[in-house]
Amino acid sequence: MRYTGLVDHYRSRLPFAPNVRAIALCEGRTPLIKLENLPKRLGFENDLYVKFEGLNPTGSFKDRGMTAAVTQAVHEGSRAIICASTGNTSAAAAAYAVRAGITAFVLIPEGKIALGKLAQAVVHGAVVIQVMGNFDDGMRLVKEVAQTSPVSIVNSINPFRLQGQKTAAFEIVEALGRAPDYHCLPVGNAGNITAHWIGYSEASGHDTAAHTLPAALRTYDQTAIASNRPIMVGYQAAGAAPFLRGGPVKDPETVATAIRIGDPQSWSQAWHVQKESGGWFDECTDAEILATQKLLAESEGVFCEPASAASLCGALRDIKAGKIKPGKTVVCTLTGNGLKDPDVVMKNGLTGLVQVPAERAAVEKAILNRL
Repeated sequence: MRYTGLVDHYRSRLPFAPNVRAIALCEGRTPLIKLENLPKRLGFENDLYVKFEGLNPTGSFKDRGMTAAVTQAVHEGSRAIICASTGNTSAAAAAYAVRAGITAFVLIPEGKIALGKLAQAVVHGAVVIQVMGNFDDGMRLVKEVAQTSPVSIVNSINPFRLQGQKTAAFEIVEALGRAPDYHCLPVGNAGNITAHWIGYSEASGHDTAAHTLPAALRTYDQTAIASNRPIMVGYQAAGAAPFLRGGPVKDPETVATAIRIGDPQSWSQAWHVQKESGGWFDECTDAEILATQKLLAESEGVFCEPASAASLCGALRDIKAGKIKPGKTVVCTLTGNGLKDPDVVMKNGLTGLVQVPAERAAVEKAILNRL
């Protein structure tokens, strides 16, 4: 049968009855890419993989959660959805709303959103409301407005978002034949690390207190397909690292706009994941994140957005330090495509440009000089 998306493919493992219409864009089935050049270059003995979520329909992992959240919203009769966003959520919400034939309202922070992401929300016809504040202000307003307005929230406080996002863990288990030993993710709002742990727990036959879905809706198939769960590791940007500071960060700032969040909505669930999995949280500077983004692109041909690079950045550092044990299988989630935020790469212009006369000899000389 033709693949149509996550809701239909994993319906038996999701809280949707057979007659519930799936709002889908063929999301999921993103590649699990084994890194070949980087481990050799750095002298690592680990099997190192990246789950490239940037190849979802709107270019980020948000599509996994959005297909589930919008499917449920439409099933409940909603005519509009609302979200606060640093960019990727707004892009996904806009696309899935128009697919469903409903309206999307997206609240974005003032001057704190990559244009590539904003363009997606605009082109899909979302009603974009810019808040004179940061993401956390937008999230507060979304929750307040939804109390009195006929809109469904599709941020990760919506438990159906996490249901969609948990499917990434199923795909990884299916690709490897088991769960990895370590799974590393960027952490902003902390919904994704929570969702992955839900997926890995269900895939291995475990229940978990990190599960945010009411027990009455957990009647779907949870048959074990793996015998292990990974150690979960979350990396934040140093300028937006509430898990490292022990509480909310008032004015988060980082070049990694997708994780520029100071007050994570899945705070308690993520701490549970860290404790239950035996993992940890750490932080990376903007300079380290951008260096890793460049290293991955130049070494493996994979171009991810800055926030995504935080997972690999931290993993490489912890492998080198021995915190992640040699010989273990490591998966790093790359949450979004590098084309989401090209301005970061191009901020200094087209560096390395070779300009020559429109003559064959000049072109050949330029080539030979670089061989």
